[in-house]
Amino acid sequence: MEEEKKVVAEEVKETAPVEEAPKEERAARPARPERGQRGDRRHGDRRERRPDRRDEPKEFEDRVVFINRVSKTVKGGRRMKFTALVAIGDHKGRYGFALAKAAEVPDAIKKANEAAKKNLHKIVLVKGNTISHEVIGKYGACSVLLKPAPEGTGIIAGGPVRAILELAGVQNVCSKVYGSRAPINIVRATSQGLENLKSFKEMKALRGKE
Repeated sequence: MEEEKKVVAEEVKETAPVEEAPKEERAARPARPERGQRGDRRHGDRRERRPDRRDEPKEFEDRVVFINRVSKTVKGGRRMKFTALVAIGDHKGRYGFALAKAAEVPDAIKKANEAAKKNLHKIVLVKGNTISHEVIGKYGACSVLLKPAPEGTGIIAGGPVRAILELAGVQNVCSKVYGSRAPINIVRATSQGLENLKSFKEMKALRGKE
């Protein structure tokens, strides 16, 4: 009997009419937005995307000059690492370079790039985007000759020297490397030569013609 009463009660619940809300309340309720419109959580509530940092212009252009694999012998064996020589510049007279070491190549390049920004040098270019006079830069057993050239000559230089000169903004110059061919020594000798450049007024004062 009890089972029959339960079955009858369930049938009554199913057949009972559902009470509808009054028309006024239904009209006051906000309309549910359709899919894809504003208000839809999956589409309309998205935050505005931030501009991509890759599209922003860079202050300095960076260039990897040389990568070398080095090892350190310890008690447990050899520890392999990579060194990266990176040069940066804005093509307007400012340049920098640095050497960094890390376990992976991308990490070494990133460290060298950050270190190069803290080691900036500035030179003054003359008419024709060339250097003001002939100069010889020296570092260790390496010597680099830099000679001004007329407009249209271009950069006549090897890899490390070309990287520094191009990033610094020099467009017409002749160069020659003597002695050591280690990339870091060539870069340091080139930088030493560029730092020794003097303006036209400074040269006149040194010669006593002013």
